[in-house]
Amino acid sequence: MQLIKNMVTFLDQTLCRWLVRIVYPQYQRPRTGYLKHYQVLGQYFFMQKVMGFNRRVPWPVDFRSKIRGWECIEKGIMCDPGDNPGLYINAYGGLKMGDNVGIASNTVVVTTNHDKYDHRKTGKKKGIIIGNNVWIGANCTLLPGTIIGNEVTIGAGCVISGEIPSKSTVVRGDNHLKIIPKQKDYQWDIYSEELT
Repeated sequence: MQLIKNMVTFLDQTLCRWLVRIVYPQYQRPRTGYLKHYQVLGQYFFMQKVMGFNRRVPWPVDFRSKIRGWECIEKGIMCDPGDNPGLYINAYGGLKMGDNVGIASNTVVVTTNHDKYDHRKTGKKKGIIIGNNVWIGANCTLLPGTIIGNEVTIGAGCVISGEIPSKSTVVRGDNHLKIIPKQKDYQWDIYSEELT
C-alpha cells in the first residue's frame, strides 16, 4: 500500500506537475497542502481546455464561472480568480489582485459599468485593486473603483465599493457594512512555500 502511495506521489510531483505548468502557466500554488496536481487536472482541464469554458485563461477556472477580460487581470501567486463555481468577473476596467487572494462562490466582480445616459456604451473605467492575503466570502459584489487593502476578510453577502482599509474584517450590518479592525497580523508566511 505504501508503495502505491509513493508511486502516486512521485507521478503527481513529476508528470502531473509538469502538465499543470504547461496547461496553466500562471498557476502558482503550494506543492503540498493544496490540491494535488492530478486533482487540478481532473477538476478543471476537461471542461476548460477541451470543452472551451474560459479556454484562454492561463490559470484554472471552474466551468460554472465566467471570466471576461482576463487579459486585464494582473494577479499574484496563490490567486486563481474563477477557480470556485459561480463567479462572474468583468475585468475590462482593470483588476489588480495581490498574493494569496481567495474569492468564494457566486461572487461578482465588476470593474466597469454602463454609461448612465447611453446603456450601449461603457462608462468610465475605474478598475478594482485587491491587496495581499484577502478572503472574499460567498455571494459578494465588488463594484468599480473598489480598493481593498492587505489582510482583509470580507464576509458573505457584502456589496463593496470605495476603500476597505488593511487589516480589517467586513461584515453586513442592518443597513450598512461594519468594518472591524483585526487585532493580529496574518499568520501564514506564504513566501516560504515551495510553489508549483
